[in-house]
Amino acid sequence: MMDAQDDLVNLYRSLFLIRRVEERIAEIYHTDKIKSPVHLSIGQESVSVGVCAAMRPDDIAFGTYRGHALYLAKGGDLNAMISELYGKAAGCARGKAGSMHLVDMAVGMMPTSAIVATTIPQAVGYAMALKMRGSNQMVAVFFGDGSTEEGVFSESLNFAALKKLPILFVCENNLYAIYSSMKARWPADNLCDRVASYGIPAARIADGDLDAIRTAASAAVTAIRRGNGPQFLECMTYRWHDHVGPGEDLHIGYRTAEELAAWKAKDQVALTGARLAPDVRARVEQAVEDAIDAAFAFAEQDLFPDVAELHDHVFHQ
Repeated sequence: MMDAQDDLVNLYRSLFLIRRVEERIAEIYHTDKIKSPVHLSIGQESVSVGVCAAMRPDDIAFGTYRGHALYLAKGGDLNAMISELYGKAAGCARGKAGSMHLVDMAVGMMPTSAIVATTIPQAVGYAMALKMRGSNQMVAVFFGDGSTEEGVFSESLNFAALKKLPILFVCENNLYAIYSSMKARWPADNLCDRVASYGIPAARIADGDLDAIRTAASAAVTAIRRGNGPQFLECMTYRWHDHVGPGEDLHIGYRTAEELAAWKAKDQVALTGARLAPDVRARVEQAVEDAIDAAFAFAEQDLFPDVAELHDHVFHQ
């Protein structure tokens, strides 16, 4: 059994890996080596890491176009991810899908989607299949607060509750749908109350705290495996950069520098790292940096897909 120190090391490794991968993406994005738009998870890492820490390797995850954190937290292959961003043949979708469509079936990471809310019903369908098979696996589906305004969200909650499906709904509520504040879109801040009206237990974690997210996710996953049906977590979080791309966006005026600073003060990467002994933290960080260097070097030397496969892997085949 893993002791508390090893557990903390693994959590920090996952957090630090996501942060540094995305910072490296931001550094090179202007060179046009990355062939697709990117939606960074910097500031939101604790949600994916905390929830995935409560899941088994054979459990299934569905996510959104802001999916780098989930892909890596679930154990997705780093080399394949970076090659995919470069549009190269060794990418997780052979370079044909890019940042918004990451996938690693070997670790239960289903393809992410660029269309808001589409993976919610897909995840419900997968959970239905698991129940029909009598499997003890479960599904976690991650989505933003904007997805809760799509009709399919309510339909999916209703069906999952009706069939008592083994699914964990995880709302990464970063307060904004692109540049539109939650306060301008919701007449009341009552998402968990709305979810609970379907008979689904719902809990909010208010400040992005890694331990609180993991604890809540562990309790939810336990309930799901006991056959209690769907569970819901609203994880309050905050993205540090623009909605899309690595730039800053305070000049747009939709949020304040003070709000951003308040969330940066709660940075779970820094706070978790501070719980480790300096020498242990340094070893973790060096190993992560080495892995990232290797992944970007791999992508640089990888080849683009051959033009002969332009029509391969499409639906009609």
